[in-house]
Amino acid sequence: MPEHGKLLIVEQVIPPGNQPFFAKLIDLHMLVLCPGGCERTEQEYRTLMEKAGFQLIRIVPTASAVSVIQGVPV
Repeated sequence: MPEHGKLLIVEQVIPPGNQPFFAKLIDLHMLVLCPGGCERTEQEYRTLMEKAGFQLIRIVPTASAVSVIQGVPV
């Protein structure tokens, strides 16, 4: 990836707190059907990107259930 490149991930982001949220149900399904699979919070995406050599720049909500998560190489 070029130095000025951007990584875009289109996924659901679980909000903080214990309020009901559809992605939490999907998280349970993934836990059962796909060992190791999970939906993530903003902090979990931030940590995942840092481990992969990226910095999370922003999360852009959309009109649908997914958000666009933007990262850049560090």
